[in-house]
Amino acid sequence: MTMTITSVAALLLSFFLLSSQASKSPSARHQHPSRRDVTINDNLTIATCTATSSQPNPIAQEYAQDVTGTLNATLAIVPIPLSTARELVPSQWTILEDAYRALLPAFPEGMYPVLMQAGLDHDIQLAAYDISVADFQRIGWSFPFIDLLGDGFSSFTWAPAQLISAANEIAITGSQAYGTFVAPAVFDQSCDAYSQSADGSVHFAARATTTVETLISDTVANQNSSLYATINFSPLSSTGADAQTNMNPYPIDFYKNVTNQPIFANGSQCDSQVRLFNSTINQGAYAPVPVKGAIYSNLQPLNQSIIDAAEREYGIFGILVDTPFIEYNLLDCQSLAGSSGTGSGD
Repeated sequence: MTMTITSVAALLLSFFLLSSQASKSPSARHQHPSRRDVTINDNLTIATCTATSSQPNPIAQEYAQDVTGTLNATLAIVPIPLSTARELVPSQWTILEDAYRALLPAFPEGMYPVLMQAGLDHDIQLAAYDISVADFQRIGWSFPFIDLLGDGFSSFTWAPAQLISAANEIAITGSQAYGTFVAPAVFDQSCDAYSQSADGSVHFAARATTTVETLISDTVANQNSSLYATINFSPLSSTGADAQTNMNPYPIDFYKNVTNQPIFANGSQCDSQVRLFNSTINQGAYAPVPVKGAIYSNLQPLNQSIIDAAEREYGIFGILVDTPFIEYNLLDCQSLAGSSGTGSGD
């Protein structure tokens, strides 16, 4: 099929990006996350991302006819009661418990793994047409292993809500095209996946803006300006007294699975994002870094009491990882039947 410049522009406008990327692996020193950084700087301003320490897109020319980019992210698993998850996920869709238990046999009984993704989308291109999208940051919830098609097998990820860089209208509009709730936001570490302390701990925070630019360039009050999300994570130590207690319970293959499931919000259309876990930007010195930490957020559909219970009872573990991606937008969800979420990852 020949794609015109007009259709390419429309494709990018509907670009749905639910992930992020990471530039350098923090040191392996472990420190328990601090609870001091729950608030966000009130002086943050909306700004276009123009520079970052993240690595360039390594697959743009290889997949020149497709939308590609890199996703530098903190991926964190929040165990919540399965009964709560069933209340939060719209009732027309069931949860494929057997699917995630096949990957995580030791996952706590009666619990469900919610994914929080936070970070930077970088170097997004449609190289064959010399089209690019400005970098942007985001943080949001994902509910994997959803039986969207009702076939009892195909795993999809429900992505109900995000905070996205207020300056990037393409990213905001593209996410909303799937039915995701999006609050335009400002971030306290401009143009990077996180800020990093000397001890290796990382911090990422966002709050919704007080005003919003409309499509006709009017400035209106943001009715969701009270929304925020903050994460504080520290690298896990492989040695020392707490090494066994703080061992990351989720293998890389699990993160690979949940981030390669087709994504939807209202079920009308789906996004297929192939994230590559064997790239030069996530191997060797840039290999995924296991972390443990804390999340503070009032972004729906979770509330802080659910998040706190997960941290208290099970710990919130995750990884810092940078993945190239190939994006296929606005697909008929039925065409993705049979997905088990594994993805090629290659």
